[in-house]
Amino acid sequence: MYRLLIVDDEQIITDGLFEVFSKLDLELDIYKAYSGQEALQWLNRTRFDIVLSDISMPGMDGLALMEAIRRSWPRCKVVFLTGFNDFEYVYQAIQHPGVKYLLKSEGYPKVIDAVKQSVKEVEDELQIHDLLQQSRAHRDTIETLAQSNYFRNFLFDAPKDETVREDFRRLNVRLDHEAPVLVALASLTHTDGKPSHAYRQDRALTVKMLSDSFFAGQATCVGFIDRYDDLVWLVQPISSRTHEETVRYLEGMFELVQQACLDSLETTVTVALADEPAAWDRISSVYEKLRERQHYRAGDGTRMIQRVLLKESDPFPSLRERSPRDKAEALTVLLESGRKEEFLEVFDELAEPVRTGRAGAAYLTELYYTIALLLFSYVNRWELREKVSAEGLMQAELYPSWSERFAYLRDTAAAIFSLRQSGEQNRAAAAIDKICAYVEEHIGEDLSLVRLAEVIHFNPSYLSRLFKLERGVNLSEYIEETRLAAAKEMLRKGELKISEVGAKVGYEAAHSFTRFFKKWTGLTPQDYRDGIRT
Repeated sequence: MYRLLIVDDEQIITDGLFEVFSKLDLELDIYKAYSGQEALQWLNRTRFDIVLSDISMPGMDGLALMEAIRRSWPRCKVVFLTGFNDFEYVYQAIQHPGVKYLLKSEGYPKVIDAVKQSVKEVEDELQIHDLLQQSRAHRDTIETLAQSNYFRNFLFDAPKDETVREDFRRLNVRLDHEAPVLVALASLTHTDGKPSHAYRQDRALTVKMLSDSFFAGQATCVGFIDRYDDLVWLVQPISSRTHEETVRYLEGMFELVQQACLDSLETTVTVALADEPAAWDRISSVYEKLRERQHYRAGDGTRMIQRVLLKESDPFPSLRERSPRDKAEALTVLLESGRKEEFLEVFDELAEPVRTGRAGAAYLTELYYTIALLLFSYVNRWELREKVSAEGLMQAELYPSWSERFAYLRDTAAAIFSLRQSGEQNRAAAAIDKICAYVEEHIGEDLSLVRLAEVIHFNPSYLSRLFKLERGVNLSEYIEETRLAAAKEMLRKGELKISEVGAKVGYEAAHSFTRFFKKWTGLTPQDYRDGIRT
């Protein structure tokens, strides 16, 4: 879903355009502002894809607003509304490529067409093949792979400070080894069957290249593929951006990356992003914390971007112990990434000697305890001991035959995956319950998708999708129904004026409250109140 911001200092124009676009089936998340300064506040909170703005406004005019847009969201499309006397403004605006301008007198159809055209331009720019064509000229495969290998090892065995500078120079890493870095972790899920390791690596590299094209010029970053075929980014802001601005920018750009990957690669991307930079000696701990938050996500996490609050998080976990055997390494990766079907398939392949009887007791004992240990470790780390019967994992002698022993391991693994899925569903329900409670408690305040996403630290697009999945209605519909119920209750009590009731449910303008109420009930607020009294 793309975001449209409507800006005009004349409230009747802003509200009129807001209502027109709200009724169209354009899949736009629409916001409004009554001044350039108010628009700037929105732009400082989240990404916008299209800004429809008056060009001549008091205080901050459209041109000044456009410069702010270019600094924060360079891919945002700008459509200016002008009057007949705005020639000087228009002359300056047309010096900037990609800016559209319309006369206010041309009417709504022209404005709608301009916004639709801007939506099409945003979609076209997300076509991954065009973006990859632009980035291939800058791609050096050997350098990318060398950096990935280096930083994979860095996560588990960071080199000494005196060697990092030379390592960065040799590998052409453009990060400052003395400055803190933001860490982001992206997990990829593919819809086309069970991809091979090479396929997953290739897709991860493609997503990395795509992301680099979005981040170029706005942040200094290195992306690499970790041992689970997920992507990790280490990011430092350019000099003109604060860390907070960089985090907000990354959230916005990752949403575009998600859309491009879904449309062109049939790949979904889930992102966990640290909310603040960390020193290099804490990178491993931050990475582990992001992996933990990916595990404790709400819902299935598909296309989710979660900001992880490091200061409010639990103490950083210690680094995972590596699996003692190469054959079990694949199971570890699949268990950690929640890929149940692939896990069970690999498990059955490893347990094949049990069925055929082609392996001796020593091999089967080692294999049993290798798998039992990774399951036992998982149960301990995620505190599942009260939900999964794991006491017998390290006591193979409790089961009389190898077939029963490995059947027990398989059943335990299946139970772990089921618990993980139910946990995701429970956390999704809890997150949505929190949103519903917030709406009810702040019914007269800002209940925009951006504000509600800030409450639970999700990105707005994911919150919208998760709410619909959990409650079966759009979040905007739920908010309107809640406002309507609150308004009816206050109108029945008769203690407040109608304008006061409207203000208490979020409608400062009386005519806006009247339109809203009549849309849902067929009555004006006054008619509704009079009907109760008779």
